[in-house]
Amino acid sequence: MKKYIIVILLFIMSVKSYSQRMIYKQKALEINTGIVATNEISKNFYLNLTLTSFGRNGNYWIWGTEYQKRTTDYKQWSIPLESYLGDIGYSLQLLADPKKFITINLGLTGVAGYEVVNKGDSLLLDGAILRNRNQFVYGTGGRLSVETYLTDCIVLLLQGRIKVLWGSDFDRFRPSSGIGLRFNF
Repeated sequence: MKKYIIVILLFIMSVKSYSQRMIYKQKALEINTGIVATNEISKNFYLNLTLTSFGRNGNYWIWGTEYQKRTTDYKQWSIPLESYLGDIGYSLQLLADPKKFITINLGLTGVAGYEVVNKGDSLLLDGAILRNRNQFVYGTGGRLSVETYLTDCIVLLLQGRIKVLWGSDFDRFRPSSGIGLRFNF
């Protein structure tokens, strides 16, 4: 399996493309994953799929969907919290080198979604009743990203993000950090 992955990576790196970067109205697809700021990484993560459309000067529109999974402790158990979010926003290019090999962008988004607490079950294992319920959430999000081109079509992203969500019975501020790939087409 390792050989196949290495061959695919070498093939991608060897493809010569002479296209320009961040062309007006160019589209791209981002796949991101990361951790929600907490102690246990394996139980607290997010997956994000985003469509971007480039504007002028390296700025771009963001349309994304996100799945967040977090846990909160109750006695010796962990209560799962799952959020299904959609966001729409705009990202401004703050800094870039002349060839746009490395850029730093700041984005602001509007966020809306649905939060599921304990898989929809209000009864806990010890017989306690959970007062928090499944509900719609809404708010805003911000992200600071460092982007570098691996090829003319593939971009590596490092992101620091925060979402501020109202309507939730849990944390209103949700910081996270992650890594991702963008495929320009």
